[in-house]
Amino acid sequence: MKRLLNKSHLPLNLDAGILFIRIAVSILMLTHGLPKLMKFFADEPVAFANIMGLGAGVSLAIAILAEVVCSIFLMLGLATRPALIPLILTMAVAVLHIHAEDPLAVKEKAIIFLLVYVFLFFTGSGKYSLDNMLSKKRGNFARIR
Repeated sequence: MKRLLNKSHLPLNLDAGILFIRIAVSILMLTHGLPKLMKFFADEPVAFANIMGLGAGVSLAIAILAEVVCSIFLMLGLATRPALIPLILTMAVAVLHIHAEDPLAVKEKAIIFLLVYVFLFFTGSGKYSLDNMLSKKRGNFARIR
């Protein structure tokens, strides 16, 4: 019990925790993005929200880019902060526009995703990431967080 409360283990625990959160939230987001990807390539007309007048097809493509491509980047810890920007924006649009009039119970998932993405934006990818590995190969031995 004492070891669990010892702050000297925090950096290792923090990096392992960031890895776990990156992978878990990416897998969960892929369960939303992959069906959208299938819808995009289906023969049926695109039925999706028209965000800021971009059109349903473009809005769907942007959501797919964020929810699939950026989630894979996040899972790998590759270009983590740039990959988080489209994810944060997508979840902000989901909370503030798509589910604006819905009760909290409906928009709660999008809010939780948004909070996790903002947290990861501030912490970075952590030690166990391709960002960190590539940083070491370039000769920059400072850990990317």
